[in-house]
Amino acid sequence: MKYGLVWNLFTCFAVALVFLQCYCSAAGVVTCSGMVPMVYRSDKISITDFGAVGDGETLNTKAFREAIYRIEHLKRRGGTLLYVPPGVYVTEAFNLTSRMTLYLAKGAVIKATQDTSNWPLIAPLPSYGRGRERPGGRYMSFIHGDGLHDVIITGENGTIDGQGDVWWNMWRQRTLQFTRPNLVEFKDSRGIIISNVIFKNSPFWNIHPVYCSNVVIRYVTILAPPSSPNTDGIDPDSSSHVCIEDSYISVGDDLVAVKSGWDQYGIAYGRPSNDITIRRITGSSPFAGIAVGSETSGGVTNVLAEHITLSNTGIGIHLKTNIGRGGIIRNITISNVFMENVRKGIKIAGDVGDHPDENYNPNALPVMKHIRIKNVWGEKVLQAGLIKGLKNSPFTDICLANIHLSGSSGSRNDPWTCSDVSGGAVQVSPSPCSELISRSQTGVCTIPF
Repeated sequence: MKYGLVWNLFTCFAVALVFLQCYCSAAGVVTCSGMVPMVYRSDKISITDFGAVGDGETLNTKAFREAIYRIEHLKRRGGTLLYVPPGVYVTEAFNLTSRMTLYLAKGAVIKATQDTSNWPLIAPLPSYGRGRERPGGRYMSFIHGDGLHDVIITGENGTIDGQGDVWWNMWRQRTLQFTRPNLVEFKDSRGIIISNVIFKNSPFWNIHPVYCSNVVIRYVTILAPPSSPNTDGIDPDSSSHVCIEDSYISVGDDLVAVKSGWDQYGIAYGRPSNDITIRRITGSSPFAGIAVGSETSGGVTNVLAEHITLSNTGIGIHLKTNIGRGGIIRNITISNVFMENVRKGIKIAGDVGDHPDENYNPNALPVMKHIRIKNVWGEKVLQAGLIKGLKNSPFTDICLANIHLSGSSGSRNDPWTCSDVSGGAVQVSPSPCSELISRSQTGVCTIPF
């Protein structure tokens, strides 16, 4: 292969990214993406150098594994870029390595095989104690990274296609032996960038950073049919310093859901999710737009979600937990949200989600406090909101401001429903439940406008 022209294009791409970041900064666009700088790698190889054929039929597992083995063992200074040219490359699941960039050209598709018989199994996450769907282990994610650092998945909006329908059908027919694979998972990793790639048809969750730090996910498109089960878009899980920005997500479950472990296993593991920013996300889902939970046993703190646009969605904003979870959910700020054609605008509830087994502790009650939701507009919202705390662990300091959720033209939406909650509300319509007393009367909430 003649590399000159291709590598010059890479150089231009890298320079363009730097220019774009500088331009956005100068233009005043707020971004958290600088926490992990984009790295230009001078060493580059192509997947076709290892015999890959992009005809949509040839199985290219050997090529991907050999290419990544080469990157791992030669350890070029500055790492190596693995180029995937235009074409459809079918492959089984594979592992990434540190200090590499997986670069998908325009028109490049990495497609998962639908032969599940040889799909590798891995151990359950310790904070879950078992597979999320089935006892025992779990199928490895299609593209997997464990214990890595300095990894980039990017390109020119090439596609990673999980071909999930075979897995969805097994779920519907109840023939799954183990928990379905995620599309991309990074575990115990740091310094991760995922950008400018289309993800589609994940068997299970799409992008799952777990036990990770310093993760940037930006300029991605995530697609799955509304009927596809559990195809969450992005699920930061027991992870810290995560930046999710400027993306479009249309899937069969929550667009973004912040998690931190499941009942007694998550409590024992004790790793929270914290310092997570979710910004400029657009999408639709039959479930939630922006969610926390329901697996929150390690705790979730310091989450900011802002400039969110939702349509044709089940629940706009959903903070969810359950008895047996334990964990503290606090310092959650959600602002500047527009939603249209939504079943329920805001739901904060302590009775959501199942349990891994009968050994969970029903006295392990979650704590939900210091929640700020402000500047939310909604049209065609059937019910404005529901806030349902726990009798023995009421939700406290729940504050709403400048929220306007209207029903369909000519009709009123259902009123708020609340129990076991305290806090405040100002400029909220329809009028919130009595448990949320006007800030103008009590000063209980301090929400800047």
